[in-house]
Amino acid sequence: MDFLYMLESIRMPILNEFMLLITNLGDEITFLVIALVLFWCVDKRSGYFLLTVGFVGTLANQFMKLHFRVPRPWVIDENFTILEEARETASGYSFPSGHTQSSVGTFGAIAVITNRKVIRFVAVVIAILVPFSRMYIGVHTPLDVLVAAIMAVALICLLKPIVFESNDKFLPILLVAMIALAIAFLMYVECNSFPADIDQHNLASGIKNAYTLLGAVLGLIVVYYVDKKYINFSTDAIWWAQILKVFVGLLLVLAVKSGLKSPINLVFGTSLGTAVRYFLIVIVAGTIWPLSFQWFSNLGKKA
Repeated sequence: MDFLYMLESIRMPILNEFMLLITNLGDEITFLVIALVLFWCVDKRSGYFLLTVGFVGTLANQFMKLHFRVPRPWVIDENFTILEEARETASGYSFPSGHTQSSVGTFGAIAVITNRKVIRFVAVVIAILVPFSRMYIGVHTPLDVLVAAIMAVALICLLKPIVFESNDKFLPILLVAMIALAIAFLMYVECNSFPADIDQHNLASGIKNAYTLLGAVLGLIVVYYVDKKYINFSTDAIWWAQILKVFVGLLLVLAVKSGLKSPINLVFGTSLGTAVRYFLIVIVAGTIWPLSFQWFSNLGKKA
C-alpha cells in the first residue's frame, strides 16, 4: 500500500485523464479488435496466437480471482482513495489484474511477433503503461499487476512455439486442450460451493466468462478446420480495402453480439445463451465474413 499512497500523492488532473485513457487499452474490446485486425488483415497465425493467449489468460485470471478472493485496495485500507471515474469498471476482486493480463498478453504478443521496431517499441510501452495505470488510478496493488504480467509473459513464451510450429500439428491439440480447460472452469464456477459472502458481481462475471470462453473456443476450433479445409482465405488487400474490410466486419460482429442477445437468451437462457452467442460471433468472424475477402483482395487491382 505504501507504493499506492506514493502514486496517490502525485496525482494531478492532466495525468489522471491520461492514465484513465491508457487503462482502457487493457479492456476486452481493445483485445478483440486487435486480434480480429491481425486475423483478417495481417496473418491468421498471429491472430490465433493473440486469441489463444487472451482466452487462456482470461480463464486463468478469472479462476484466480474466484479462488483467492482478494479485496480491492480501498477495501483493504479505507483511508486510501481511488479515482472515482475508475470505480464503476473496478468492481469485484483485485488479484490478479485482468486489465494487466489482457494488455501484457495482447501487446506483449505483438512485440514478439512483429519485425517492425517502431511497433515493437509502442507495444512494449503500452504493456508497461497499462499495468502502471491500474496502480495509479488506485484499483490494483503491485502484487496484482506483477502476478498478472508474469502469467501473461509465461503464456506468450509457452504458446508462441505451439501456434507457430511449422508442420501445424500442435495448434489443433492446443485448441482441444483449451476446450477442456473451458469445460473445467465452467464446472468449477457452477459446481463449487463458494462462501456465502463471496462478491456476487465477481461470481456472476466468472460464470459469464466461463460460458463465453466455452462458446468462443468451440467456435475457434470450427473456424480452424473449416478455413483449413474449405476456405483458406487470404489476408492480402490494398490498404484502403483493409480499412473497409475491418470497419464492415466489426459492424457485423457487433450486430451479432448485440442484436442476437435477446432472442438467443430467450431460447437458451442467459448462461447457455452466452455460450451460443459467442460461438456464433466466432463463426461469423472466422468463416462467414472471410468469404468476402477475395472480393476485398481484388479491389484496387487493374482489370
